[in-house]
Parts: sequence; structure tokens; C-alpha cells
Amino acid sequence: MAIYDSIQIQQILPHRFPFLFVDTIVELEPRVRIVGIKQVTAGEHFFAGHFPGVPVMPGVLQIEALAQVGAILALRELEDRSEKIPFFTGIEKARFRRPVVPGDTLRLEVTAMRIGSRVQKMRGVASVDGKVTAEAEIMSIIGQGKTKE
Repeated sequence: MAIYDSIQIQQILPHRFPFLFVDTIVELEPRVRIVGIKQVTAGEHFFAGHFPGVPVMPGVLQIEALAQVGAILALRELEDRSEKIPFFTGIEKARFRRPVVPGDTLRLEVTAMRIGSRVQKMRGVASVDGKVTAEAEIMSIIGQGKTKE
């Protein structure tokens, strides 16, 4: 059962199609841990060029999906989140373990290493059917911005 559906996610994150890579949030321990789901479909825009005839979700987009789930964990704590935008400041220890293809359900688990009002550090693990596809430590800052509805 979803804790946040796609509508609720868009009330927290500034990301929109085609760059929103999380469909639902299924687990949440505030300020500690969060799990999101991305249903990977054949219609994803990136499959047209990555790779024609052999569609594979780019590893960097898996990291982006993890970062978006982590941003939900951080932004949901802020009352003025509609005025904030999360920006990457670093990616460490990134590893890509196996391909993600159309039809996969990508599980995105992010654990907070540090959550502040401005600076965040989290560890993310993406997996399909219990097998790790990508992992990384992600650093970000929460900056000022204005989102458009």
C-alpha cells in the first residue's frame, strides 16, 4: 500500500514528467529511511536511445531516482518545501550491478546518513526482485527555488 501516491509525491518534489522517476512511496521512517517504487515501462523516453533494440535504463537515472526518493525524505520535513529545490552536490561510491529493463519494478531504498535543514547525505540502493542494480552515497543541498505547477 502506498504511503504517498504520484499526486502526493508531486506535492513534495519539484520534478515533473519526463524527469520524475518515482511512482509511489511504500515505506517511511521520518528522518531515517524511505522506500520508493518506479515501475519501468517500455514507454520510458530514454529507451528510444538507450539502446535501440536492447532497452536498458541508464545507471545515472537509477541514481537520480534514488536521489528523488531521498529528496522526499528531506523535503517532507520542511513547511516551505514548495519554495525549495534539492540540488546534487556529490555522488560517491556509485556502483552499477545489473541492467534494469522494461517491465521491471525498481525498488529504491534510501537511508539517511545526515539530514539537515540545508545539507543532506544519504545512501541509496536500487534493486529488482531483491537483486541490487545500483547503489551510491548521494549528497545534496536544499536551495531556494520557485516551482511551477
